[in-house]
Amino acid sequence: MALDLVQIQLGTDASRRAQRRPPWIRVRAASSSSGYRETRELMRSLRLNTVCEEAACPNIGECWSAKHATVMILGSVCTRKCGFCNVKTGRPDPLDREEPARLARAVTALGLRHVVITSVDRDDLSDGGAEQFERCIQEIRAASPTTTVEVLTPDFLRKVGAIERVAAARPDVYNHNLETAPRLYRVARLGADYCHSLDLLRRVKEMVPAIFTKSGIMVGLGETPDEVFSIMDDLREANVDFITIGQYLRPTQKHLPMERYVTPEEFDDYARAARAKGFLMVSSSPLTRSSYHADEDFQRLVAARESALGASA
Repeated sequence: MALDLVQIQLGTDASRRAQRRPPWIRVRAASSSSGYRETRELMRSLRLNTVCEEAACPNIGECWSAKHATVMILGSVCTRKCGFCNVKTGRPDPLDREEPARLARAVTALGLRHVVITSVDRDDLSDGGAEQFERCIQEIRAASPTTTVEVLTPDFLRKVGAIERVAAARPDVYNHNLETAPRLYRVARLGADYCHSLDLLRRVKEMVPAIFTKSGIMVGLGETPDEVFSIMDDLREANVDFITIGQYLRPTQKHLPMERYVTPEEFDDYARAARAKGFLMVSSSPLTRSSYHADEDFQRLVAARESALGASA
C-alpha cells in the first residue's frame, strides 16, 4: 500500500494538528428556533430519516431553522462502509412502501419550493432502491406540482436499469458525488468505482439532457490540488453542470483522519478554476455540502443556463 494511504489510515502529525479548528470553520449550533423545532417534529411524526442528522451535517441548525431538510430514504442503515461517512452500516431496514407518500406530505407541510432526496446504499435490493426514488418523485409531483426535485443517489453499481429508471422519472437535478480523488477510493469509498460514478453522470445527461447534473467532492483528505483539477476535468467531460467542494470534517475518531483544513483562499482558487472549466454553477467553501442552500442554488442554476443559452443564440 502506498505511503500516503498508510498515513490516511493511521493518521499523521498533520492530521492530528488539523483537529484544532481554524477561525473560518464556524457552524450554527442546533437551534431552539421555532422553525428548527417544527422541522424536527415533522420528521419525527412522519417517520422520515434525514441525512442532516444521520451524517452529522454541520449546517443542520441553519437549515432546519429555515425549514429545509434533506430526506434520506430507504432506511437509516447502509450496506457500504465509507471511511468518511457517519451513517450506520449493517443489516438494512425493510423497504417501507409508504415512505414516498409520507415524504410528499412533509414537502407540502414545509411548503418547499425545492426538495433534496438522498438515500443509503442498498446493495441488497435488486434495483438498489431505484423504484423508491421513482415513487418519491411521482408522489411529490402529485402533491406539490411546483416543487422542484433534486435527487442525490448512490452509484447503483451492478444494478442494471436502475440509473435509467431514476432518470426517466425526470428529477430537476440529478446529483451523484464522486467524493474524492480515485487514488483515495480504497480507504475513503470502499466498494465504489470512480469510473462507474463518472459514467453514471454522463449517462443521465445523455438520456435526459434537460436534467441538471451535479457532483461533489470533499477536500482535506490528502488529495492534491492537481487531483482536484483532474476531477473537475473528468466531470466536465461528462457534461456535469454543477460542482460542490467542501471541507471534510471527521465525524468521530473511528472515521478517516483529516489531513488538513483547506483555507478559504484555496476554496476560492478552486471556484475560479471550476468556472473557467465551464461549470454552470460552483459552490466551493469550507462548509459547502451537497444540499446546502440547494433551493437558492437551483434558482441560480436555472438563471445560468438561460444566460448561457442567450449568449449562444
